[in-house]
Amino acid sequence: MGIVVFGSINVDITVYGERLPGPGETVHGDRSAIALGGKGCNQAVAVARLGGQVKLVGRLGDDAFGALARGELAAFGVSDACVARDPVNATGIAVIGVDAGGENCISIVGGANLGVDESDVDARLDVFEEADILLVQLEIPRPAIRHAAKVVRATGGRVILDPAPAPAHEHDLDALLAITDIITPNETETEALTGIRPATPEQAEQAAAVFQGKGVACAVIKMGAAGVYYSSDDGSGFVPPFAVHAVDSVAAGDCFNGGLAHALARGDGLGQAVRFAAACGALATTKPGASASAPNLAAVQRLLT
Repeated sequence: MGIVVFGSINVDITVYGERLPGPGETVHGDRSAIALGGKGCNQAVAVARLGGQVKLVGRLGDDAFGALARGELAAFGVSDACVARDPVNATGIAVIGVDAGGENCISIVGGANLGVDESDVDARLDVFEEADILLVQLEIPRPAIRHAAKVVRATGGRVILDPAPAPAHEHDLDALLAITDIITPNETETEALTGIRPATPEQAEQAAAVFQGKGVACAVIKMGAAGVYYSSDDGSGFVPPFAVHAVDSVAAGDCFNGGLAHALARGDGLGQAVRFAAACGALATTKPGASASAPNLAAVQRLLT
């Protein structure tokens, strides 16, 4: 059936300025924007922009932000048919600051995303059972993620875990890692989960070995501007960074994951899929915003040639 993304849907309130404020400091921004975001939503949009088949499962509040999000999803070509309407919790929001160099800081109020539970999986059991690839993150409760992963793996699908935001304790993910096929942490998440900061391919290799020792068949270590390292039972490799002019890194990791899922779903080998995903992530940094920064297939192909 294709790709299922199970995760968060937010409305992002973003402020752009010369620099980010420090603790207790107020700085003037240059402009602001309200747009669609949330790691689950971003990844679903990233797949759709590439022309892939994707279904998004999650929750939105029964409020103005929820209505805005549904309209934006439709504009991006992502159906909200599997997005439940939460009568109790408000739509999740993220307040984002972006500086002139593209660095960002984000505060999230989970809202309806935190109301997601196993019943959301059971209500869409047919969707999960037919999934070739399940993309999950950590912005919805862990029990629901584990339930979804078990359903998908039981019917022959693969689970890709983006461990963001990273848990406070590295052992908090062990039960989920045991039912994960591919993990895709960035530098910060890798350090939080393995104790290794992957600044070089050699350090990334060491970190990947930690994940594989916990039962994950494949580790894809995103090192930002330093490139991507991947390791699986079938081989390992390093993808150098693409040279682009970055303006905003907000959803680069999400576009990477959407690209990886899309490439694997169409039958690419791991190395080829990781390079494709890296191009998607790089292009996402060249545009402001979260979901809106996802590149289309033509743009990715141009960067790859």
